[in-house]
This record gives sequence, C-alpha cells and structure tokens, in this order.
Amino acid sequence: MADKPNNLQDQLSKMRREAEERDAKKRASLNHLSYLEPAKISVSLDALSIIPESKARESALALIAIKDTKVAAIVIDPNFSKTKEVLEELKKQGHQINIFVVSASSFDYALTFYRFVMKKREDISGKVNVGESASKDEKEKRQDLDTIPKVVEAIKEVNESGKIPELFETILFGALSTRTSDIHIEPSEKTVKLRYRIDGNLNDIFGDINHQVYRSLLSRIKLLSNLKLNVRDEPQDGRFTMNLPGKDVEMRVAIAPSEFGEVVVMRILDPDAINLSLQDLGLRDDDLKIAQEQLDRPYGMVLNTGPTGSGKTTTLYAFLRHKNTPDLKIITIEDPIEYHLEGIEQTQVNNEAGYTFAGGLRSLMRQDPDVILVGEIRDNETAGIAVQAALTGHLVLSTVHANEAAAAIPRLLDLGVNPVSLAPALNLLIAQRLVRRLCKFCKVEDQISPELKEKLEKYINKIPDRVDKQKYLKDIKIYKPVGCDKCNNTGYKGRVGIYELLVINPQMQEMVVKGSGQLAIQEEIKKTDFVNMQQDGILKIVSGMTTFEEVEGTAGKIVWE
Repeated sequence: MADKPNNLQDQLSKMRREAEERDAKKRASLNHLSYLEPAKISVSLDALSIIPESKARESALALIAIKDTKVAAIVIDPNFSKTKEVLEELKKQGHQINIFVVSASSFDYALTFYRFVMKKREDISGKVNVGESASKDEKEKRQDLDTIPKVVEAIKEVNESGKIPELFETILFGALSTRTSDIHIEPSEKTVKLRYRIDGNLNDIFGDINHQVYRSLLSRIKLLSNLKLNVRDEPQDGRFTMNLPGKDVEMRVAIAPSEFGEVVVMRILDPDAINLSLQDLGLRDDDLKIAQEQLDRPYGMVLNTGPTGSGKTTTLYAFLRHKNTPDLKIITIEDPIEYHLEGIEQTQVNNEAGYTFAGGLRSLMRQDPDVILVGEIRDNETAGIAVQAALTGHLVLSTVHANEAAAAIPRLLDLGVNPVSLAPALNLLIAQRLVRRLCKFCKVEDQISPELKEKLEKYINKIPDRVDKQKYLKDIKIYKPVGCDKCNNTGYKGRVGIYELLVINPQMQEMVVKGSGQLAIQEEIKKTDFVNMQQDGILKIVSGMTTFEEVEGTAGKIVWE
C-alpha cells in the first residue's frame, strides 16, 4: 500500500507532461510550424552559445543546431513579443531560421546545456593539454607509465580519488606511453571496462569504473569532440587534439549506443607513428629497390591493397614523403585526413557539400599536380578518373579493397574500368599485412627440428633469385617470444609489415586488355620473379623478426609445396 502515493504522483506527473506536449503541438499547428517532441531534441553547443543564456530565457528562444548560415530555433510561443524580436535580430545577422515549437519542459531541458557551453569556452576548447591539471607528484608518476601494470595501478589510484580530469588524462597518457592505437571504453550492467589496443591486440586495462564516473568521462569526451551531449541513441563521430611537448596528437572519436550505455572508441593518430621513410617500412632490399624504381616513374598508378588496419596509409604516406621535393606538387584527397604532412596539400572528402572522391579528384586535376593520393578507389567514377590521371602524366597513389596484389586487377574491372585504359595505367600493385615483431629484449632462440630446417631450406631455395637467398640460408634460426617488462609480458613489441609487390609487365598488360581472370593472371605471375606475402613472412621469421604464429595468423597457413 505504501507505494500507491508514489504511483499516483507519477501518473499525475505523466498526465501533466502529456497535456503540456499536446498544447505545444496545438500551438505549432495553429502557427503552421513544426512541433519537436522531447525525445528528438538534440543540442549543439556551438549553436546554443550564439545567444547568451539570460537572453534565451528572457525571449523563450534558443538555438539548438547550426550549419553554415542555417540555424534551428526552439520556441515556446512564436507570438511572444520578445521571441519575435530575437528572431528579427537573427535574420538581420544573415541567419536562415527553421523554427520548432516545444513545450516549456522541453525548453528548460535544452537550457540546462548552457553549463557545458561555459565549461567548453573556459576549460576545454577542443584541446587537452596532457598533464596540465596534474600536480608535480602526479606528473612525475605519469612519466613512468611505460608498462600496462604501471598504467593499471595509476588508473586505479586516480579512479578511487574521483577526480575526472586526472582520470581522463591518466587514461590518455597511459595509452600514449604504451604505444596504444585505440582506447575502448565499454559499459556493462554493473561497471565500465577500459581496454587498450596495442600492436593490433586488445588488452583489458581496468574493469571497475563506476557508471557515475563513466558518465562524467563521456560528457568530457563529447565536449572535447564537439558532439551532442544529449544524443544517446545514435552514433556520433568527432575528434579532438592532445597538446604534448613538441607535437599535437589527434584523437578520432567514435561513440555508439549499446545495451548499457554508449561505447567509446578513441583512435590515437600519433604523427610519430607514420613518420617513416621507405627504409623504415620493413621492406626487404629487393622490394625496396622495386618500390623506389616505380615511385621514380613520372606517371602511372601504384595501388596498395589489404584489410582495414593493415598499414596501407602508413605505407602510402612513406611513399609521399619519398616523393616530397620542392620541384613536385603533391595533392591528396582523403576521408578523413588522419595525419598532416608538411609541404603537401591535403583535402578532405565532404559528401554533404558534394566534395566526393570522384568530384574532388576531378577538381584536383585542374590544380596541375605531379603526384595525387586518393584515399580509396571505391566506385566506377573515381576509378575512371584515377586511371585517366595516371595516363595523362600524373603519378597516382591509392588503395583498393582486395586480399592480394593480383586481386586488385579484377576488382578494378568489376568497378567498370575500361581494360584498354587500365592496362597501361598500372605500374605497381602491393598487398600487405602487419605482424607483431618479437621483443628484442626477451626473445630467445627456439629449437628447430631437422625436418623443419629441411622444409625451410627447400622453401627458401624456391623463392625467386632476386632475393639474396644465401643471406637467409647461411645460418637458419627461429626465435620464440618470452615476455618481459619492456613488452608488457607479451613477447612482442611493435609491428612490421609483410609485403608482396607486383610489377605489371607487358604480358600482364595484354592479359588485362583481354579481360583475363585472376587465376590466369596468377599463373602468369608464377613465371615472373614475384615474391608473395607468405614468402616474405618466412624470410622475416628466419631473420628473427617474428614467428610462424604471427605470419599464419595474418597471411594464412603456410603452403610448403
């Protein structure tokens, strides 16, 4: 019986809210305007900040969205004199206004976000100065967060203190110190889990963040990323910048709804991670020579293939850096721009503005570039323009979705590229994967059976002669991971690429013109000095760089015969 008053009170409150929404809907209809129900109100802080809070309350008008000169305004009563005055002011300022009628409760709810406007202006402004809010002792502790156990202990300590800024900065600093590529924040029914992706593998870092702390972290991340704080049932993407001594690190944020809250993934775009030369990529000497020869050609296409996360962008950026000289004009079109390269003009796809890969590439052609990077060839129009650019005196670098180098040809033909144009346009096709590199501090030589040694010798002897085989056959050894503090007890530290580089020769060009299938092209490839990814992987194993498990995990089971 004790619950009845509460139930009755809840029912009466619900009835009042429903009556309030009906009245708002009626006002909208009478004034030939749109009504906005409470669940559909999403507030942009940039829009909200155009009108001061005091003025918004006084005029019963607030702005909740903005795009260029267009703004969305919510009002309680469009006929209120002070509402009309503000609407006139906005029109004189050049704003195009879309007016929505809302209930008083909905309006008050929207105004609660003004507290975040002030916080964003005074405290955050889309940048994090890592370590700025920490005390001297805390800063010293963070300098030592070079292993996962140390990061876990630091996060546990600051989590218990309840200091959200310090917790957030510790999470970020710990991620940077441990070479993390992605930070995952995943809510469950009772707690929230923090995970780091290091060298391609996810690691559980901390699983005892309570939901109240998580909500505060989430609000801070959304503020930094210029996302809508009150939108919780649809995905949002944004980014912010971490200010560090000597460099800025971009953070790309993806937030998506889940059963127990919003899942956050923050991709760390550390400029040091892609600041590689051709020599740093892990290419063998013979592959490096091929890459340099093909990049030194004045025109044609160099295409890189591989799944998401296989290092294609890093490789292409190294190629751009190799070509970046004062006498060449290099332009890119990317989606999005992840890393900024000095001395190179970079543009970003904007589908809403009509700036697509195809449209952008057509526009770039009028800029008289020598080298063009197209982030991805994914449709017929982009493919066609890229091929024409390669045929008319431009070096075109790009990626296509294919599992191996030879598969790029049927992929482009499937997109509708004219084979007569494609054949002479192609210079070099690359496929690549990333494997974890054995930790140099703790790896140990593994026992190798006579049977395995014989198999390796036969395998390496069958590799084309462009590879210096005696270098690998001289003293065959393999190594295994152990684990130490330097590698977070995984036995691996960092990653290295395994590659296959396919130079398009006249015979393959003729096959492309005839529309030959992938199997026929692969048979022709066997007659050349082509070295595939598995062969490169085996050579990296006997060089002590990685293991059979890593190569087979990314390039498939070794085909010994």
